[in-house]
This record gives sequence, C-alpha cells and structure tokens, in this order.
Amino acid sequence: MIGGLGHLGLQEDLSLSRVIVITSGKGGVGKTTTSASMGMGLAQKGHRTVVIDFDVGLRNLDLVLGCERRVVYDFINVINGEAHLNQALIRDKRCNKLSVLPASQTRDKDALSVEGVGQVLEELSKDHEYIICDSPAGIEHGALMAMYYADDAVVVTNPEVSSVRDSDRMLGILASKSQRAEQNREPITEYLLLSRYSPNRVVRGEMLSVADVQEILSLKMLGVIPESQSVLNASNSGIPVILDTQSDAGQAYQDMVKRYLGEELPMRFTSDKRGMFGRLFGG
Repeated sequence: MIGGLGHLGLQEDLSLSRVIVITSGKGGVGKTTTSASMGMGLAQKGHRTVVIDFDVGLRNLDLVLGCERRVVYDFINVINGEAHLNQALIRDKRCNKLSVLPASQTRDKDALSVEGVGQVLEELSKDHEYIICDSPAGIEHGALMAMYYADDAVVVTNPEVSSVRDSDRMLGILASKSQRAEQNREPITEYLLLSRYSPNRVVRGEMLSVADVQEILSLKMLGVIPESQSVLNASNSGIPVILDTQSDAGQAYQDMVKRYLGEELPMRFTSDKRGMFGRLFGG
C-alpha cells in the first residue's frame, strides 16, 4: 500500500532530477505517444532523460520508441533484483541522451512496490536530469506507483466531456496520494496537454474548445496536439512523432517541450484553417 511510506526519504536523493508523470483518467488519449515524444524532445535539447513504462502486463512504450527487439530485462526484473539497472536500460539509437526502461509483459502490476520504484528512481537520478513515468490510465495500482514520486504531472486529455471529467478526478488523486502530499510539501506541479484536437469539429460543436477544457480543469496549458494521421504512422514505425518535423503533431510536441523548459510560445493548431467561406459552406 502507498499510505504511510513518506519515511523512505527518497526525495532528497532525487532532488537533482525531475520526475515527470504522464497521466490521464481515461485510456487511449495519447500518454505513451506523449511520454516518448517528451522524452525525445528533452534529450534532443541535451538533457539526460529516461522514460519508464509503468504499464506492466501490456508494454507499449518500447514499440513506440522502436526498441522492442532489444528488450531482454525489464523494470520488474530490476525491482526484484534479477537484473542490474544498466542491463535493463535501452539507449535510444537516434539520441544517446535518451534511454527507456521497459515494462514486463508477463508480471502483474502488483509486482510494483513503493520501495522498489523508489530505489530504481534513486539510482536513475544519479545519471539523468529527467525521469518520465509513462502511467497506465486511471487510478489502479500501476498508475498510483507512477505518480507517487512525481515532481511534475502532465495530465493528457481529449476534448471530450468524459475524458475531461476523468482528468479532473485524476487531479484529486495527484493532490492527495503522492509522496509530496503525504509529507505536506509543495504539491506536484500540474500541466495540461490537450490531444487529438480538431478545430473543425469544435466549430461544429462536436468537441470541447481549448477554453472549455481550461475552464473546467484550470491547469496551465502545456500544449495542444492536433488530431493527425502522423501520430499513428509514427507509432506504427517505432518513431516518436516529435521527430516528424513536417507534421502539425510533431511541431506541437516540439512546442510542448520548449514550454516545459520555460519558453513562452503562442499556442498553434487551435484555429479552424478553412476560413470564413469554408465554414459557411462546409468546405
């Protein structure tokens, strides 16, 4: 159980690294795509970054990053002492500042423990500036493990009422179930990432607008990722979509990383490109 484990005192050891959880209340919103792209973006900026797959039993992060054939040991092997961390870490071939720690496909999520996760994060913090935790959806055990040690949370949501409502529920969990909350320290810094956004559908009243979502969740907007076939194409190719610099989605993820690192950028890809006559005549 998570409760009462604030005595582990791992935060001081992790102070040189920033632990980021990519989370959502609803599945299928783009968490793993976001984890892979944010990890790659930070690494391309020169920051030593590792992305950890917390979705034990499913394991998709290695597919999105195109390193599935190189998986020998996984996160659970390291927690259980069956392998050293450097045996399980996979260095990205495109950017040597990025590594991935894959999940196990054969274990149960209960194999994750607060102590075990904390020890792995503590070891990773010695060599990495950013540790990105790719969380399962919702509030089950794996998701709670992914967010427990977080300094920052990127809440990924689609512009749909059910997705936004579930994200609001997730904010309550982040505020109450983390180590920071248990130790009465400064809360997790929360950001909003709006994915699969279509301005045309917003105009037609088929999805919520950026303003609608921000009004409901009241979070700092880190980025708006447009609905794009390039996301699926990149995932199928094992390439983080942020590397597709010709696509709107790739550029939006690049903007997201820059904003996270402190740059002030206008929010692109949020308006209907068709113009007045196109909207009037359905073009």
